[in-house]
Amino acid sequence: MRHVDFSPLYRSTVGFDRLFTMLDSLAQPEQAQTYPPYNIERTGENTYRITMAVAGFDETELSIEAHALVLSVKGEKNEEPAESGEFLYRGIAKRAFERRFQLADHVEVTAASLKNGLLHIDLLRNIPEAMKPRKIAIAAEPVEAPKAIEAQIING
Repeated sequence: MRHVDFSPLYRSTVGFDRLFTMLDSLAQPEQAQTYPPYNIERTGENTYRITMAVAGFDETELSIEAHALVLSVKGEKNEEPAESGEFLYRGIAKRAFERRFQLADHVEVTAASLKNGLLHIDLLRNIPEAMKPRKIAIAAEPVEAPKAIEAQIING
């Protein structure tokens, strides 16, 4: 994919730097991060839910932070005492992770819960009243005919 240089646009626009940064990051090849797996679902007109499979983590080992339109979910395992048994196969991941999600304007985290190894994060898009579409009433006043301007022609 070709790289697009947005620097001329930085010189002539104000406040769009976040948009250009997002577009620039889309053009760069991203390392495939597959852990932990997650779903993003729309649960209503303005509500969303992120569900992450975090088997083996408890509430104290997970942290969720929303800052500047970025939602970060981190997981760090506490050190466990050495177990007496020997593992023949270890398929349950115990590695730390950090997953970031870009949030749209006016999207807020409303709740988070951990149940059966799934972390559920509920989101709400709360658009301010001033930004919502509003209906403008049309007045039913009679329209007056435009007035003609009278002119006199003087022959002279």
